[in-house]
Amino acid sequence: MNFNVKFLNEAEEFIEKLDHKTRRKVLYNIRKAQEIRSPELLKKLSGNIWEFRTNYNKKTIRIFAFWDKRNEKRTLIFCTHGIVKKTNKIPSKEIIKAEKIRNQYLNQ
Repeated sequence: MNFNVKFLNEAEEFIEKLDHKTRRKVLYNIRKAQEIRSPELLKKLSGNIWEFRTNYNKKTIRIFAFWDKRNEKRTLIFCTHGIVKKTNKIPSKEIIKAEKIRNQYLNQ
């Protein structure tokens, strides 16, 4: 495993609201991304923000995340929130939101 994944409240709530099969696919893809490097599963969006990517049953699900490498023994990715996309473009407000959550977390 290359990194551990933690879900912040909003990301956890988003995943819980997905239907059972979609939720299983999203979590499967996150676990798979922990094992292999693939931009199909985990892709950098901006300076500090990444997204876990899942396309399933005509849905495009994105879980926004950031890295926390402050602990030398283990690397963490924190998932901030998620969206079901309707277009190929990532709304800039979602990246800004993830960055704001990242800054709040790192400045605690």
